[in-house]
Amino acid sequence: MQLGVLVAKLDDESNAASALEAIGDVVLYCEVVATGARYDETPAEYVSAAIRRYATLATDEDWVGLMSVVERGDNPAQAMLQRILRWAVNRDVAKAARIR
Repeated sequence: MQLGVLVAKLDDESNAASALEAIGDVVLYCEVVATGARYDETPAEYVSAAIRRYATLATDEDWVGLMSVVERGDNPAQAMLQRILRWAVNRDVAKAARIR
């Protein structure tokens, strides 16, 4: 699945919620909801923005790690989404800590 197709599908709130639930990572789900709320974003808005930021800001090392996870996973789209969201949440939490 192409990244642009994934972003387009996850712009829809119900698709984003389903994708987050399918990951099965309750902690990540809660972090996405909480971090998105900090930026006045719904989970779908946060997910879409996270993917866009990854596409723009991720390092070569981040991309290599993502491709490795995608190649090894049974569900490449799910593995990709989980990795990107973890990356985005970690960056946003670190950014918030620096601002304080």
